[in-house]
Amino acid sequence: MRLPVILILACALIPTLALPASSDVIHLKNGRTIWADQVRDKGAQIEYDVGENTYAIPKSLVERIESGGVSPAAASVSNSSRDLPPFHPADDPTAGAAGLDHVIRDGHPDEQELSRLEASGNRSTISAAYFLAGKNEFDRGNFPKARNYLDTALRYDPRNPSVLNYYAALLVKTGHAQEALPYAERAVRIAPESPDTLTILGYVEYAADRDQEAIRTWKHSLELRPDAAVEQLLEKAERDASVQAGYSERESSHFTLHYEGEQTSESLRSQILAALESDYDDLVGQLGIAPRTSIAVVLYTAQTFFDVTQAPSWSTAINDGKLRIPVQGLSSVTPELARVLKHELAHSFVNQLSGGRCPQWLNEGIAQLLEPKAITHGKDLAELYRTQREIPLNMLEGSFAQLSPTQATLAYEESLAATQYIREISGLDDLQRVLQRIGQGSSTEAALRAVVHSDYRQLEAEVGNYISEKYSH
Repeated sequence: MRLPVILILACALIPTLALPASSDVIHLKNGRTIWADQVRDKGAQIEYDVGENTYAIPKSLVERIESGGVSPAAASVSNSSRDLPPFHPADDPTAGAAGLDHVIRDGHPDEQELSRLEASGNRSTISAAYFLAGKNEFDRGNFPKARNYLDTALRYDPRNPSVLNYYAALLVKTGHAQEALPYAERAVRIAPESPDTLTILGYVEYAADRDQEAIRTWKHSLELRPDAAVEQLLEKAERDASVQAGYSERESSHFTLHYEGEQTSESLRSQILAALESDYDDLVGQLGIAPRTSIAVVLYTAQTFFDVTQAPSWSTAINDGKLRIPVQGLSSVTPELARVLKHELAHSFVNQLSGGRCPQWLNEGIAQLLEPKAITHGKDLAELYRTQREIPLNMLEGSFAQLSPTQATLAYEESLAATQYIREISGLDDLQRVLQRIGQGSSTEAALRAVVHSDYRQLEAEVGNYISEKYSH
């Protein structure tokens, strides 16, 4: 997503984030709350743990801290087509399989136990064991390891719908939507009346730019079992299909362009595809990787763009698996449109490198770097860091879509400042390595510590000093 330039106000409002269930509550002065596993007072900073990660925020932002209580259910909103709807497979591959109690030890698959079970020769037990290991890594976001385990599970039981569902979902999350289709279709052939197999097939079809097929599949799933998450996906797909019913298509080497003929000229369409192909080659050279499938690009009038995407009013384009670009009133690729195109395309490359797990601040920061874009309000940003009123980066890991224009502007500026700082001290290669570690299952903070040797607290202090030196004079 890309943000138009607007002035930063002097005071940052900290956004609400959905955090895991926890026992301590940090109440911020702006009325927001943070749920944490443990909280520690470190003088000028409040340090807190969420899962395996440790974060810190300025104490000046905190009104009070309470112990006890249960966190409300997390409710996140994202526009990514890779967001998997929750499903609970009725066909459990582990049901009836004995000896699986020790496959997972201390939260990780036990390789010795897997080898022992594999030596038993019982195909159903072996498949169930490797499914457990694959599901464990899938749930942790460690997709490379999850794929290896699920590959083995499928080798021993290629007809289990739940294993097929997880394997198809994993392929979509790692940018292999077309490759996922035969696995999801096979699951539906085996279990045609399972709402879970239908939910996953619709998910795969939508990611593969097959909106009409996804709509039919999700409708059938909902007939079998109502599901609010699937209903939301269906509504989005129907908005897409309604708008694009009269659209034409045009393909280039790496893109499929969807457009309404009356709204765009042939010249503009040709220029857009040429710009995207040039950007594609440039990004391959910069990041050393390429998306594995053709990328869908949809051109809209301004109002249609907001109707379909439900994007915040401050956004100028969006990448939710498809590049969605409003072009009303344009007859050629202007410098501003050129930057928008490269920014949105960069997200596809970042998602490929990170397995779709990149935190939003890093995703937006890298996309701005590659436009390329400069920090717009450096002096204002330096003052916010000096007075500890910046938004902590760990609070910018989720979608920016729910932020106000003021919050969003600050979030984008901070994201750019942090990634610009990392590139200047470590180079673009280290940003790539951070993304790769995240794609391999590391948390963002663990990836930062391993590559640039800074946790969030250290990085924010360093970015603050960097911004101050660069813009305070």
